[in-house]
Order: sequence, then structure tokens, then C-alpha cells
Amino acid sequence: MNSLRLFEPNIFEPRLFDSRFFDPTLSDTFDTMMRRLLTPMRIDFDAGAMDMRLDVTEVEGFYKVRADLPGVKKEDINVRIDGNTVQIDAEAKQEKEVQESEGKILRSERWHGSISRSFTLSQEVDESRASAKFTDGVLTLELPKKAIAASKRLAIE
Repeated sequence: MNSLRLFEPNIFEPRLFDSRFFDPTLSDTFDTMMRRLLTPMRIDFDAGAMDMRLDVTEVEGFYKVRADLPGVKKEDINVRIDGNTVQIDAEAKQEKEVQESEGKILRSERWHGSISRSFTLSQEVDESRASAKFTDGVLTLELPKKAIAASKRLAIE
């Protein structure tokens, strides 16, 4: 009975959710259960769907975006830039289903369909100087930052 403790939370106590609450070395079953409950989870609604992975880095003067798009052709990718919002659309097409002559298909995990991903950057992008490359299933975008206009001081008459 050593592991049972009385838990009487005081909502006015500021230490209710202190760092001990999120400590990964907790041995108490209740604390472990609460820690797992509050841990962000990833839920896959469609296990066969394509998932676009992004890396966004900020280098002096521009943003560099790398997006994994395996199985997608260059012609089926569309990138749109609107101010500081970037949207990447892609479509993977299934050529045709091959029927096995010596048996039936038991499981097919290949995916076809479309995916879209948009994100916002901290500064607007200069669309005229932006570039995109697609090599080995990886889309690389170089998005130069738009020059910030200096504020203008108005003379008061």
C-alpha cells in the first residue's frame, strides 16, 4: 500500500502543475497515467495516406523549405505564395493496377491521391526571386525575404 497516495488538489496552489508533474522518471502509476494522457499524440486517420514532411530553415535573407514528396512527379506539384503564406499541393497518380496471374493481392500499401500543406512564415516572400527544385522526391524551395519598407514619418501641419 506504499504506492497509494491521497491526491487533494488545491486549485489556488500555483505548484499544482510544476515540473515534477511532467517528470519522465515518475514511478507512481497515477502520475504515469496522467503524464501519458497529457502527452501530445499523433493520430493517423488514414494509415495509407501520404504524409508531407517539411523542414523550414531561415538563412540570412531567405527561407529554405525542403518537402518530402515520394512517388510524386514534378508536373503534379503546385506551389503558391501569397505574402508570407506558402501552400504546396501535390498529387500522386496510380498508373494502373497490375493483376497477379498466380494469385490475388493480399495487401496493397501504395497510395494515390492528393495532399496539400500550407504554412505561414514570419516575413513576406519576394515571389519574383523565389525558386523551386525537385530532385529524388524532395522539393526544395528558396524563398527570399521581401525587403521591409522603412517607416515614413509624417510632418504635422
